[in-house]
Amino acid sequence: MRQYPRGSGRWHRITWDEAMDIVTRKMLELRGRYGSFWPICFNKQTGNIGMLHYALDGLFAALESTVVNGTSCWSAGLDAFLYTFGDMRKPDPEDMVNSKIIIIWGGNPAWTALHQMYYINQAHENGAKVIVIDPVFTATAAQADIFIQPKAGSDGALALGIAKYITKQNLYDQAFLKQFVEGGNEFIQYVANLSDQWIEEETGLPREAWQEVAHLYATQRPGCIWLGLGLQRHVNGGQNFRGILALAALTGNIGVSGAGVYYPSQEHWRLLTWQTRAAFLKKAEPAIRTVSLNNFAQEVSKLSDPPVKMLFLAGRDLWQDANTGALEAALEQMELVVQVDHFLNRSSHFADIFLPCTTQFEEWDLVPSYWHHWIAVNQKAIEPRGECRSDLQIAQNLAHRLNELAPGCVCTPQVGSEEEWVAQELSPELFESLNVTSFSKLLEKPRKLRVSPLAWADLKFPTPSGKLELKSGLAWADGFPLLPEFRTGSYPTVHYPYRLLTPHLNSGSNSQFTNLHWLSWGIDEPKLRINPRLAKKLKIQDNDRIRVYNNLGEVVLPVRITAMIPEDTILTYTGWFPDKNQINLLIDGKSCDMGIRGTGQPGIALYDTYVNLSVV
Repeated sequence: MRQYPRGSGRWHRITWDEAMDIVTRKMLELRGRYGSFWPICFNKQTGNIGMLHYALDGLFAALESTVVNGTSCWSAGLDAFLYTFGDMRKPDPEDMVNSKIIIIWGGNPAWTALHQMYYINQAHENGAKVIVIDPVFTATAAQADIFIQPKAGSDGALALGIAKYITKQNLYDQAFLKQFVEGGNEFIQYVANLSDQWIEEETGLPREAWQEVAHLYATQRPGCIWLGLGLQRHVNGGQNFRGILALAALTGNIGVSGAGVYYPSQEHWRLLTWQTRAAFLKKAEPAIRTVSLNNFAQEVSKLSDPPVKMLFLAGRDLWQDANTGALEAALEQMELVVQVDHFLNRSSHFADIFLPCTTQFEEWDLVPSYWHHWIAVNQKAIEPRGECRSDLQIAQNLAHRLNELAPGCVCTPQVGSEEEWVAQELSPELFESLNVTSFSKLLEKPRKLRVSPLAWADLKFPTPSGKLELKSGLAWADGFPLLPEFRTGSYPTVHYPYRLLTPHLNSGSNSQFTNLHWLSWGIDEPKLRINPRLAKKLKIQDNDRIRVYNNLGEVVLPVRITAMIPEDTILTYTGWFPDKNQINLLIDGKSCDMGIRGTGQPGIALYDTYVNLSVV
């Protein structure tokens, strides 16, 4: 479809040939005007993580355009793992059934990872204790044996309090620390000098709370820790992670069944060929220009040599970004905006061309995971609805039309059917790890990688010292403390005294599915959740309409009074709520402390946003 004029809502049906002609002619015109494809910015996220979705990535890399860099997901936490372990590996999630203590720290799998609750419940039935640490009383917390509610962003101080108790009570694994850990003695000396009073003030918790967790984790082994993504979305998120990782080192909960630390990993992605992306490339390191994903609007507006004049958007709703108030100005400088998606959304308001793409039900793909150890072929269940085309087909269409207009502009790989494209993603190493000899065997059922279910079972770490590093020279070289010291986070001000949290709903994934009312089970959203004590203080009643504001703007929402959150915190769930809950307008996009080493850009401190309230 084509929208003319942009923002009018007047969409007109056009053919795919017309769309390809409009898009490619503008691309070539910009190259002619500026001497390269840098004026074209490709902005995409992972979607359902299928490998064939990376065809568009390959095309725009081959064109040497401007592309986004970084990720909104896991950057700060990833760097903490790289400093501590040298790499990101985690145990098999199915091994969690063998844990005696499961600490879910900043995660809510009862909503966001139902598949893992099966193993958590099995462990619980076998006698394991489940501990949830979270500033919000979640659905997972409701099922836990112990719930601890620290101040948001104080997790590193809480971890140091737990470490202090473990070492002071001589409950740590001295043999493990001596043989496999670098900087263990220095870390013990550091936490010994921290006062309980300081820990109480930083976390907002009585000492009995962390001491109980410390005793259980150190004595009821093996124990595992699940680190949620939201936990590292603070300005001190990476250092907080380092403090928590130190707990596994102190107790020797590494490399044995039922132990370890769980966090997303792309370990087995290294076995894939990435041929779908590489098929369009003429050279291994194309001369692309990058712009930060997490501060896209601000950074793309600053590019001037040459400026960005065209945006190609795929698998992205820009209104999930921070500081959405800056987006309109950034998009106004674009001469053409192309969107590839399943549905029209807020970003579509600023698009000129909309290209409808297939869902996972309508396409072939190969789907790995950043969590479990299984790989599956996604087989087409139904034919594409209407005129939808897959990302792979769209990339091929663009390449073909570009070469018609400018012969030799880009590679046009002719692999064959989508099924054949899937097959070429399987390397000999992957076949061996999956214990199959042919692609047809993988079509029979999903296959599990033959990798150790225990991360770091050999206790060999790819760090400079070859040990698990609590004292990290790499961290020091990157400007961080040698040890997992607590670094002060972000605090409220007089003008904006309340922390705003924006976690996920159980019926959607970012902006996906929440636009389908029949699928979201009639959830009455958006609502602003506030603590009863705060409601009483501000004389607010249930369903009152409240103005939420800071220096970036304001949003008006109805109130839901609930004891699930602390008095100094307010919460609203993220999603796609057109013209209602554009809460990201209030998020300024400040950076986390870490992220550059692993993903090239720092993470984004979404949960260090502060606001004020007033009754409408």
